[in-house]
Amino acid sequence: MASRRILSAALLAAGLALGTAGGGLLAAASPAGAVITIAAHRFAYEPNLITVKKGQPVTIEIASSDRLHGFVLAAFGIRLDASPDGKNRVTFTPQQTGTFLFHCDVFCGDGHEDMVGHLVVVD
Repeated sequence: MASRRILSAALLAAGLALGTAGGGLLAAASPAGAVITIAAHRFAYEPNLITVKKGQPVTIEIASSDRLHGFVLAAFGIRLDASPDGKNRVTFTPQQTGTFLFHCDVFCGDGHEDMVGHLVVVD
């Protein structure tokens, strides 16, 4: 568990460094909100660093390329299946800024604990 926290912190630091250099995904905002498409596969999400704006609706669409995975963004009460059978989606409006962990909750083999990402909410 400690190694997962250390790895998660290291990935977050690297992702935030890339994000500030233009490597992170800043969701395209429109009056209707942002749509983020996430691909899940053993043992990763693509993208695994997403930046959105506080107070703007966000729709997350997720699918898997290989098997059933989960997607949990606990800070916002979100839980979806990522299935090879099609996309699942949820829309929400983040009302707080910060960096929030998302992870897989469906065991997919050795490496499952590394299947994490971060949602960054900015003003």
